[in-house]
Amino acid sequence: MHPAFAVGLVFAGCCSNVIFLELLARRHPGCGNIVTFAQFLFIAVEGFLFEADLGRKPPAIPIRYYAVMVTMFFTVSVVNNYALNLNIAMPLHMIFRSGSLIANMILGIIILKKRYSIFKYTSIALVSVGIFICTFMSAKQVTSESSSSENDGFQAFAWWLLGIGALTFALLMSARMGIFQETLYKQFGKHSKEALFYNHALPLPGFIFLASDIYDHAVLFNKSELYQVPGIGVTVPIMWFYLLMNVITQYVCIRGVFILTTECASLTVTLVVTLRKFVSLIFSILYFRNPFTLWHWLGTLFVFLGTLMYTEVWNNLGTSKGQPQKEDKKN
Repeated sequence: MHPAFAVGLVFAGCCSNVIFLELLARRHPGCGNIVTFAQFLFIAVEGFLFEADLGRKPPAIPIRYYAVMVTMFFTVSVVNNYALNLNIAMPLHMIFRSGSLIANMILGIIILKKRYSIFKYTSIALVSVGIFICTFMSAKQVTSESSSSENDGFQAFAWWLLGIGALTFALLMSARMGIFQETLYKQFGKHSKEALFYNHALPLPGFIFLASDIYDHAVLFNKSELYQVPGIGVTVPIMWFYLLMNVITQYVCIRGVFILTTECASLTVTLVVTLRKFVSLIFSILYFRNPFTLWHWLGTLFVFLGTLMYTEVWNNLGTSKGQPQKEDKKN
């Protein structure tokens, strides 16, 4: 499959997925659980049909290892989506999640005893400063935009702090899951499609504990205004349409990234994913008119510049440009 097609899937799927998630969260900020459940259910059913062959194909990695990974993956997904209910704006949500490099480096040093170059430490410092600037400026906006009542202002800020704590926890848990996944792949080999299926299928019973919240939001979705789906003519509550599109675009996004990892070098994947995050951020700011000051732009620049520095993009691009010249000289 041509890499350009995979890049198109990533941009079309991931960017539109963020749009539909924000449309959902703006109407009902607490809808994270029903969104997570729908995404997990869709990917689990698709994986059961095409990857697990209706349960007839045994897993290459023992289920007991998947149970550990699934616990972490389920926790990260639920906490990340629920953070939107805690006064966390979508741009800050995206920027904060871009700080996964920090968490990966910290846990890599602690758990895997890794050591990094000064260049990588500098890039992580840039990402950290960028996230700190965006977080600090968002904190000022929360306090200034809240009610004039001191109690209401403090309550809004307290919920925002809880949201930051939730995002931090999810970031560290996601990094720990990545390290665990890395050790599994070294032992049993890479089985990305299988891992995708089990990571979404095994946690489904856990949603029983969130059933009441999921049901309450299903009722709220039913009460939303009707919307006629273009091209089909079917009329459905608009919130259900947003949820369906969010689930479909999430699947397209995941498949696009999976194809990209099999067709392209890791450098290309990192560049595409980083650029996709930046495009999603710009769209969220402009289309949804999310508050974004000059300081936010500066913090965002630090985050993305630090990310590109960490992946040593310029060094690798220079190497790739130099290779054809060397070959010409040999010929």
